[in-house]
Amino acid sequence: MFTGIITDLGTITQSGMQRDLRVVVACGYDMASIAIGASIACSGACLTVVDKGPDWFAADVSGESVTKTAAGMWDTGRRLNLERALKIGDELGGHIVTGHVDGVAEVTAVTEIGGSHRVTIQVPADIAPFIASKGSVTVDGVSLTVNEVVDSGNGTGFCINVIPHTWAVTTLGEYAAGRPVNIEIDVLARYLKRMRDQLALA
Repeated sequence: MFTGIITDLGTITQSGMQRDLRVVVACGYDMASIAIGASIACSGACLTVVDKGPDWFAADVSGESVTKTAAGMWDTGRRLNLERALKIGDELGGHIVTGHVDGVAEVTAVTEIGGSHRVTIQVPADIAPFIASKGSVTVDGVSLTVNEVVDSGNGTGFCINVIPHTWAVTTLGEYAAGRPVNIEIDVLARYLKRMRDQLALA
């Protein structure tokens, strides 16, 4: 379980196939405090630490995870938003995040407004019902508030406002039109949708 509050930026230094895709991620974490088998969210995808050194960890990325996440995100040189798993007593600064990517969306526009940036993201049709104005959404592992939802003949898009701090300390500062991003919908929206579907069948 995570909160969507990024605590480090990592960089993939190695990426290659073994039985699954194995990535080595350089990071600033004190790896002595992270056990083999621990979970780290990598741009929204929960991965298990399978090897580590003083300033790096390795994780295996299953074929399922590769197909469900943004193209290019497991390439050597790619920067990742990192978050360690939530511990009892930690501050819940964002919202409940599971580390399971629901789909890949696309950045369609980035506009600087004052010191902040307004980012517009187009989502697939199956994710659109779960995006609500003033609701929470996770984009590349970052907990964000939806400012606006726009439904049109071209599909559904939503807008987020990224403050300068978040822009500087996450990969959101790299965003430009055309970039694919990982989306995790709010877990509450997921359960409400399930309940509605079950009531409709009753």
